[in-house]
Parts: sequence; structure tokens; C-alpha cells
Amino acid sequence: QGTIEIAPLAFMRGRTLSNAFIILDEAQNTTREQMKMFLTRIGFDSQAVITGDVTQVDLPTNQQSGLVQARELLQNVKGIGFCSFSKADVVRHPLVQKIIQAYESEQSG
Repeated sequence: QGTIEIAPLAFMRGRTLSNAFIILDEAQNTTREQMKMFLTRIGFDSQAVITGDVTQVDLPTNQQSGLVQARELLQNVKGIGFCSFSKADVVRHPLVQKIIQAYESEQSG
């Protein structure tokens, strides 16, 4: 239909999104339940793209990111693909790569 709709994740319950291109952004901050709910909204003739940075999860430390869990559970499901990026893929200010490197070094050592 050419319609663009922006809707909070909380408004997805009970819906089926057919004939749609669906984007879930900042998915690292979804809970396991929210991610499952989102993934089960995909209707016929639809595609979904889910983006997120698993190094920037804002959930409480005792709560697993829905994005992390989805990757673990669905990585071998036919029809589902995953792409990962590294600091080499940064298209922001050159300092951002150095900042990411500093944080990665601190976490690994």
C-alpha cells in the first residue's frame, strides 16, 4: 500500500503483519518475551529485519537480551540469516573505531 507505520513494540501484541517489510531497531534492549512476540507477528508475504548492538544492552544485568537469545536459538533455522559487524565496519568519526577498540580491550583483559 505504500504506507509507513511507526509503532512501539508494545502495540504489536495481537497483530499479524502481512505484506509488510518490518524493521525492529535497537533490538538488543528487547526481553526474550518481547522478541518472541515480535517474531511471531510476521505474516504472509512479509520480511523482517532486526537490528541491534549486543555490546549496548540496557537491560538489567540478570536479564538476557532477546536479540542474544534469538541468535542462539534461531541461527540454524532455514530462512533466517544473521549479519555481524565489527569496528572495521564503523562509518562514523575515525575516533569511534579507537573508542570501540578501547572498550573491547578492557572487556577482554
